[in-house]
Amino acid sequence: MISNKLKGYILLGLSMVAFLAMLFTGPIKQDASYHFFADDRLMYDVPNFWNVVSNFPFLIIGLIGVTSVTKSRPNGSFKELNVGCYVFFIGIFFTGIGSAYYHWHPTNETLVWDRLPMTISFMAFFSVLIGDTISLKAGKQILWPLVLIGFMSIIYWTVLGDLRLYALVQFLPVILTPIILLLYKSNSNSAKYFWLMILFYALAKVFENFDHQTFYNCGISGHSIKHLFAALAPVSLIFALRTDARAKTT
Repeated sequence: MISNKLKGYILLGLSMVAFLAMLFTGPIKQDASYHFFADDRLMYDVPNFWNVVSNFPFLIIGLIGVTSVTKSRPNGSFKELNVGCYVFFIGIFFTGIGSAYYHWHPTNETLVWDRLPMTISFMAFFSVLIGDTISLKAGKQILWPLVLIGFMSIIYWTVLGDLRLYALVQFLPVILTPIILLLYKSNSNSAKYFWLMILFYALAKVFENFDHQTFYNCGISGHSIKHLFAALAPVSLIFALRTDARAKTT
């Protein structure tokens, strides 16, 4: 049985290793080839049509998520983390807008509006995870500092052209989330939904990586499919919220 103190040291140690790796890694510039996607077809006067419209689910799921947070507030352990959940789903909604805007005209300047709301959602989710597993008080207190760090990572990249802080903000929570789920018990019994979020996000990254190969073999780009899997990740949190609310009323 691992003590809570040792669990804390494990998470702190991994975070420090990641932070030091960032410091000792040279500046990471945005690769210009990032903006060249496999499917650049113009349809209905919309450039990069499928990469643009495949962001529509983010809008719907973001709105459903905000509604779900409202409905679950009177019950369930998530009510104490409702602000973080609101921020998460609002970020998801604006990710749909920002990503569609970026894919309409992919440049470093438009990419900012894709990454900013997405980063805010990452940080909000991580605060909710911490609150549901490690410490409810810590999860509530760390929300706005994490959101600020996420915001500053975009500013840092925009001003200095260095993606290191953004990479840390995006990937450290991804690394720590499964470790936290293995070390700690979910207070709302929502661990399975968090694992589903990890699965959908991992599938999204796989299809993103094989953008061109998927397009050439299937006729639809990996990046468009990536948007769909990425949009499924927040659906898992919606189910967690509703399941928790029902459990507290039965």
